[in-house]
Amino acid sequence: MSTTTLANLKLTTARKPRALPSVVQRRNKLLKKLHEQRELAVANVEGRTYAPKRLRTVRDMEGSRVVREVAVRIKPWSWTGEKGETLLCVYYGSKMLELGKGKTAIEFANTKDLVQTLDVVIMAVQNGELDVQIESASSKLREGFKR
Repeated sequence: MSTTTLANLKLTTARKPRALPSVVQRRNKLLKKLHEQRELAVANVEGRTYAPKRLRTVRDMEGSRVVREVAVRIKPWSWTGEKGETLLCVYYGSKMLELGKGKTAIEFANTKDLVQTLDVVIMAVQNGELDVQIESASSKLREGFKR
C-alpha cells in the first residue's frame, strides 16, 4: 500500500471506549426506535408497508432450534385525534416521554407532516434535549423489574 494514498486521509490517535456512558446508550436506543418510526411514516406516505426483518430462533418440526428471518410489526406512535389532527407520542420502552411540562404528545395538521416532525424529534434527541426525560422513563421501567 502506498503512503500517498493514506496521505489524503485525516489520521488521528483515538481509542475506542470499552463501554458507552449510560446516557448515550439510552439515547441510541431511543434513536433506533425513532428511525423505525420515521421509516414507517415514509412507507405510509408512499403507500407501501414497512416490516423490518429480525433474526429469531424458533423450533422446527423435529424440535431443533433454527435461526430464521422473521418480519416484525412496528406499532405506530402516531394516531388521528378527535378533531382530525394527527398526534405523536414518543415512547421509551413502554413509558411515554413527557416532552413539555404535562405535555406528552405533539400535534400537527396532517400525516404528511409526520416525517418532518420525527426529524425534529430525532435532532432533539441527538442534541441531548430529552436526556432528563429518558432517564426518568428508564428509572420507572427499572422499578417495574424489582421484586
